[in-house]
Amino acid sequence: MDRRSFVKNTCITGAGLLAGTSILNAMPVGMLMPTQLMGGRFVTLCIMIRTTPWEVSRDVKLHPRDEEKWHTLEGVKRLREAFGVNNPNGRLTWGFTLNALEDKRTNFAQIREYAAQCQAKYGDEVTVFPGYFPAMYLPPERINKELSEAIKIISGFVGKGYKPQSVIGGFLPAESLKYLAEKEKIHVAQAVIWSQHNIDGGGADGSPSYPYYPSTEHFCKPGQGKKDLIDCVNLDGWSMDFICARQSGQTGHEITGYNSRRGVGPIETYKGWGLELGHREVMHTQSIHFDKGVELNGFGWVPNIWEAQMVYEFGMDFICDAMTKWVTDTLKRWPDTKWVSFGEFGNIWRDHYKSNDDYNYKFVERGCGLGDSYNNLEIRWFMNKAFRLALLRDWHHNTPEMVIDFTRYDLTAHEPVGARPDKPMKDWSLINRINQKGLRPEDKPVLLKDLTQEEQQLIYKHCPELKI
Repeated sequence: MDRRSFVKNTCITGAGLLAGTSILNAMPVGMLMPTQLMGGRFVTLCIMIRTTPWEVSRDVKLHPRDEEKWHTLEGVKRLREAFGVNNPNGRLTWGFTLNALEDKRTNFAQIREYAAQCQAKYGDEVTVFPGYFPAMYLPPERINKELSEAIKIISGFVGKGYKPQSVIGGFLPAESLKYLAEKEKIHVAQAVIWSQHNIDGGGADGSPSYPYYPSTEHFCKPGQGKKDLIDCVNLDGWSMDFICARQSGQTGHEITGYNSRRGVGPIETYKGWGLELGHREVMHTQSIHFDKGVELNGFGWVPNIWEAQMVYEFGMDFICDAMTKWVTDTLKRWPDTKWVSFGEFGNIWRDHYKSNDDYNYKFVERGCGLGDSYNNLEIRWFMNKAFRLALLRDWHHNTPEMVIDFTRYDLTAHEPVGARPDKPMKDWSLINRINQKGLRPEDKPVLLKDLTQEEQQLIYKHCPELKI
């Protein structure tokens, strides 16, 4: 669709035509073309700006380190340039904590101004990162209030009537997702980290890893019907190696340890494994989604979050080289990849899926052979409105597939209540039938045929290919 057709099809009246032309002229070129979900490969990247590590809120900071000198205009420019050097049409998301939005020191003022310039020039999204796992430490009403305040600040310094399409949130309770949809008219949130259990002091393990509309009962659960569904698409923040993610927690980032959040994330892979080995794992994880994943699901999506202070903590040249290598090699291998903001992707998904009824995600991975991504293991994941299911086998020895995870979403769920800074509510998991982490005695792997008849019927209804 060319510019003239775009205006003609979207602005019918004379007044509308003038307004549409003004809007169109203000839009970066890369945002003009409408995008379909099916057949697409998408990457969403957030660069996150904070003032301290483990920053939950204005006055809830779990680490005393002041990172002003770790956040510089030069650092974020280098990161953005590394992202765009071979990717001129790519767009990313800038996520600011509330403190980073309000901090009056020169570094943060310069970074906010630069993010606004990138929004105007490239179409980047500028939004709020409402702290590290705020649901664990704050009641929903306080989260909602600070979300609203942050959105107003962003609209103020970006200007021209700008408002973000999404928020980047870690854990956001169902009540806050509902608030975003109904009060702020924001319908996309990065509100879950799939397989996060026992990382960063908290837990949430039981959601799909791909987009869904959350339930009013629990943000990790897909809504089961119109009355139960929140119109705020729930997104993940990282793409993880499914085989690494079977484990709970981590023993470090190095190749000799294990890390259940290994995959595309820079800290978990590039930092510990170095540029070459880390890159092999990054590309391996992406291939799960962009090769067989596109065939199985109709589209592929890889999310990622890079914290801006890494250019200081791990070295600017190293981090920027990793960024450029990741982006460049992704486009070499999958040249049709679209690099869009979290808000853009969430709304593309939302345009295609009007409810949770029709999505039925399926993934297959054989480990890459590095670290704890064991190359003798094959894992198959199935995620839909009714359940998530994981089957694991040793394909070297052709062992039977075992059910290592079966989480039912047709069961009632309850979120923890009463979170306070001095009394965090840490376990947000939906661990009901069998959990991949093996946290309980009942999490022992079983054959599919050893599940109850009711459970088998539920599985075969959505995945008839498993009925052998």
